[in-house]
Amino acid sequence: MSGPQPPAEAHRATPPAQDSATDVVRWAAFSCVLVPVILLWYGTSLAGTAGTAFGLAAVTAVCRILLRQSERCAARMLAEEGAPHRGRHHRSGTGAHRGGRHSGGNTPVS
Repeated sequence: MSGPQPPAEAHRATPPAQDSATDVVRWAAFSCVLVPVILLWYGTSLAGTAGTAFGLAAVTAVCRILLRQSERCAARMLAEEGAPHRGRHHRSGTGAHRGGRHSGGNTPVS
């Protein structure tokens, strides 16, 4: 068929966007393997190589945790931007707490 595609089919034809945090973690994991291999290749001691591998793995794990936390915060902020503004004290609706002076109901003011 050579006509324009309906929006649903056009959406399926486009590849999904890559998660940048996932890409960063994948490259970091790759370096956690590659760096110790290169260190061993150039004659570094096994203990030094193991220490380097452990350090890289620890840094990668901490960075992954921080990236995921940052993504969750960004998603939460985007969700809050879409929500209606709730006012100064996060109350919604019209009630007795909307400012100004209020008398005690229907009692006369003297």
